[in-house]
Amino acid sequence: MDKYYYFIAQLPAQKFNKETFMTTDLFLAEADKWLSVRDLNILKNVDVFSWLGNKKDPYVVKQYKIFEERLRTELARWREEQKRGREYKTSLFPSMLLKEGNPLEKEEKLLQLRWDYISELEENHNFDLDFLILYYLKLQIQDHLAMFDPEKGIERFQKLCKV
Repeated sequence: MDKYYYFIAQLPAQKFNKETFMTTDLFLAEADKWLSVRDLNILKNVDVFSWLGNKKDPYVVKQYKIFEERLRTELARWREEQKRGREYKTSLFPSMLLKEGNPLEKEEKLLQLRWDYISELEENHNFDLDFLILYYLKLQIQDHLAMFDPEKGIERFQKLCKV
């Protein structure tokens, strides 16, 4: 497997819900300079919210997709049981995570779960494509979090209510 020491060494450290100059677009533009065509295509097809498996996915992507599918299944089961007025004990996260807070806070907690799982996967990867895939997944989470701008949300809500 190719090693990408110089590319990875220049990437900024990531912290959950902390802004950085690196965006997914900038990351892919830089990746285009450093990665082989094959590896770049693999990277471009990675999506943090995808759970559908593909035989061609690298192992680390398969692992993440299994987690994402389990998370979505747990959420669906929990919501179904809530509709029926019953409790459901989740196995991936504490049930209180979904009971406390407003919808935005709950979404942030679910994104934090994904982030933490990706961090676990990073432990054995340093300067390889798998590290870049995991880094890119985290960037996608950061981009998603950046969309939760209260001012923009209020502005959009007001526009929708005027119609």
